[in-house]
Amino acid sequence: MTIGPWIKNLPQKQGTRLARSLVLGLSVVAVLWGLKVYYLPSLRLKQADHAVIGLADKHQLRDGDIIFQTSRSAQSQAIQLATGSKYSHCGLIFQADNGKQEWVVLEAVQPVKWTPLSSWIARGEGGHYVVKRPRTDPPLSGQMLQAVKAAGEQFVGKDYDLYFGWGDERMYCSELIWKAYHTATGLEIGKLQKLRDFDLSDPVVSKKLKERYGDKLPLDEEVISPASIFESPLLSTIAEE
Repeated sequence: MTIGPWIKNLPQKQGTRLARSLVLGLSVVAVLWGLKVYYLPSLRLKQADHAVIGLADKHQLRDGDIIFQTSRSAQSQAIQLATGSKYSHCGLIFQADNGKQEWVVLEAVQPVKWTPLSSWIARGEGGHYVVKRPRTDPPLSGQMLQAVKAAGEQFVGKDYDLYFGWGDERMYCSELIWKAYHTATGLEIGKLQKLRDFDLSDPVVSKKLKERYGDKLPLDEEVISPASIFESPLLSTIAEE
């Protein structure tokens, strides 16, 4: 006997309750399966590979582009709350010098390194990203963009800066981008701020600051945030997923 006729033979109220329970159960199973697929690393990477192929096919990538995402790191929520932006991580896009036309991202993690663009996208929240590009008149030349690459590449191997200091011994993501562009082109992409300029009142932010600095907050330390670079009027949005 199939389920449909069996339900019809039950008393109306009992059949209705059973049908609703079956629908609810199937919905829960579907949601759980969807979550499993969503968080499956291999699937995320496959989707990111397709995204990169699409960007390349549409000629939406260029050396020196800046890419943003919502990081799934432990400090991401604190950065979002303090800056008022969902974007908590960023990097510089370049084509790799390996003859394979592979796109890679120069990013400040632990340590500063080159990461395949598809891996970078897959690591972010929901695979979401935004690609932006400096808008200058005339556009930055290939030579200048290579100078940006060289300026950023000098930091490869440096430790990630958990304390967001402005020195060059350690580096965080938005600092790497700001310094690479400023050193090579003179452009100031994003407004430098002081730590005190951010919203430090949320308990999540306060807890993270306490972990890092104890009771001595460097409120006058210069900081460049991913949000400040993202919002810079010197950038145009090229692609978003």
